[in-house]
Amino acid sequence: MDSSALAEFDHRLLEALQHDGRAPFSRLARRFDVSERTLARRYQRLRGLGLRIVGHPNPVRLGLVRWLLRLHCTPDAASTIAEALARRPDTSWVTLASGGTEITCAVNTRSADERNALLLQKLPRTPKVLSVSAHCMLRIFMGTTSTWHATRFRTPESAAVDSGTPDAPPLSLDATDRALFAELARDGRATLPELGKATGRSPSSVQRHLERLRAEGALSFGVDFDPQLLGYHMTTQLWLKVSPAHLRTVGESLAAHRSTAFAAAVTGTSNLVASGVFRTPVELYDYIDRSIGPLPGIQSIETSPTLREVKRLAPALP
Repeated sequence: MDSSALAEFDHRLLEALQHDGRAPFSRLARRFDVSERTLARRYQRLRGLGLRIVGHPNPVRLGLVRWLLRLHCTPDAASTIAEALARRPDTSWVTLASGGTEITCAVNTRSADERNALLLQKLPRTPKVLSVSAHCMLRIFMGTTSTWHATRFRTPESAAVDSGTPDAPPLSLDATDRALFAELARDGRATLPELGKATGRSPSSVQRHLERLRAEGALSFGVDFDPQLLGYHMTTQLWLKVSPAHLRTVGESLAAHRSTAFAAAVTGTSNLVASGVFRTPVELYDYIDRSIGPLPGIQSIETSPTLREVKRLAPALP
């Protein structure tokens, strides 16, 4: 099943949800000039196809350090190791690439001790891991959680949220905030009474917490929908080596492109990493040739097609 099997209405509904994942059905129904019952039925159909709305924290805004791990493993062990990484609560997405021998994993860490426990103790002692490289994310230009963020429907507002506010001090969370993050990670459209029950707060108190978290840029909502159902059959990570003088320009240019799901400046030899979603290999070639190639300061590009997304849009909670 691909994008041709989805009606134009479904595409428009996905677009609206990408703009505001918690938009009430009543508002969406008025926007599309349909009944709430019709809209709810189409939403449930999309959910049956795998649609999830997920509330996720902005790591930068909450003072977390975000790492991108790149592991090379023996072919017989890569899938098992990827599954183990996916079960960790501090990972937000895990992918298999390069013939099934390469794992890429995003991790949030609160402290140096957490970082060192994983990078210096756990992974080096894991059998059949041949190499590990850890890249600290210095500046996230696009995407904070997922390899794919319904990029076909990305809006300027959602792009601004994804980019975060790196100069702002970390926002302090209380017990209610943390409980809200946990519930919204399961269902970003959970009702206020449902969230109130989970947190032990009144719906009005929950509403105030939600408004604060969103206004402070600590909470946003992502649309998780299989890109293949929209006709995108090729997800690829790109590792770029960019001259320092052009790093910001290239990062911002990639973030503005509709095919880019994620882009960040990172430590390491490849100082910019991006993830793109494409329909075909030809579309990937055109993206490199016409969109990336002309940008100044790019010294090299390495492409790594994703074979399987083991974990996608699963927020690593603060």
